[in-house]
Amino acid sequence: MSNKYRIAHIDDIAQGEMDTYADDLAELLDQLDIRDVTLIGHSTGGGEVARYVGRHGTGRVGRIVLVGSVTPLMLKTDANPEGLPITAFDEIRAGVTADRSQFFQDLTTPFFGADRPGAQVSQGVRDAFWLQGMMGGLMNEFECIKAFSETDFTEDLKAFDVPALVIHGDDDQIVPIGASALQSAKLVKNATLKIYEGGPHGLADTHKDQLNDDLLEFLS
Repeated sequence: MSNKYRIAHIDDIAQGEMDTYADDLAELLDQLDIRDVTLIGHSTGGGEVARYVGRHGTGRVGRIVLVGSVTPLMLKTDANPEGLPITAFDEIRAGVTADRSQFFQDLTTPFFGADRPGAQVSQGVRDAFWLQGMMGGLMNEFECIKAFSETDFTEDLKAFDVPALVIHGDDDQIVPIGASALQSAKLVKNATLKIYEGGPHGLADTHKDQLNDDLLEFLS
């Protein structure tokens, strides 16, 4: 099966998966009757938040924060030349399938920027990441690769009509900033963009104090 065929025919599947993510979130907010909520989505979670807005609106939402978000589209296409090629995601699928435990251990290096000069990432943080990965279901993790990488959230981002903050590290090796935050900030009306110099994907651990300060300022 050619890459062209795969990209052309799997998009509907990817869209459907993210629709399920968003609908689950909607059911939770509806059941708990939560209003004026601030939705903070990291990585794939950013896509979930975006798709929630696209499908369910902002009637219950007061503010939105996207942190290292996969939006608007991670996959490289003719219309999205800054994205990553399909082979990059095929490699992730192969790693998860062949040896999930080793894959998650290895992933901690680029995830937290541990391969960068002067990086200060504890073994404990890396072990915690590995543990979270191993607690997930194998099939769920395999199938989510398609959802986060091949879903186009462009129209969802255009639907944002509440204050939005976009945060991203400029050294994110998992979700490169050029195809994500820099584009998302243009699509979201009146979005505030904060770029963390040297920041990796795992900002909640490596830059937690800066992130907390920015979130509290935004919430206030």
